[in-house]
Amino acid sequence: MSYHPGLHLIADFQSQELPTLRTYQSAKQLFDQQIAECELVKVGEVYHNFPGGGFTGVVCLAESHLSIHTWPEHGRVTFDVFLSNYLRVNDHTTRRIYEATLALFRAYDVRFTQLTR
Repeated sequence: MSYHPGLHLIADFQSQELPTLRTYQSAKQLFDQQIAECELVKVGEVYHNFPGGGFTGVVCLAESHLSIHTWPEHGRVTFDVFLSNYLRVNDHTTRRIYEATLALFRAYDVRFTQLTR
């Protein structure tokens, strides 16, 4: 079977970019930009800033999803992105969004899992 449904990247990041870790605005802006440039289809999104800092965000895509959660007090980010390959191979796009998110937080990954579905 040569077809695979898509690439799923899951990671924990370490970052010292406290302003970016505290509120979702920068992450939302990046995700919106990546979604538009990569010609993905957003079908819904939810973001929430927590009192005292940190945020959570989930974007539902026709191609699947991306999600992010931050803990500024620990300099931690959890992130995952999965894009299906139903209409086109999106593996490169999945990696692009992952790398752009890592760059936004000027982070390094402390735990990384790559699943070829």
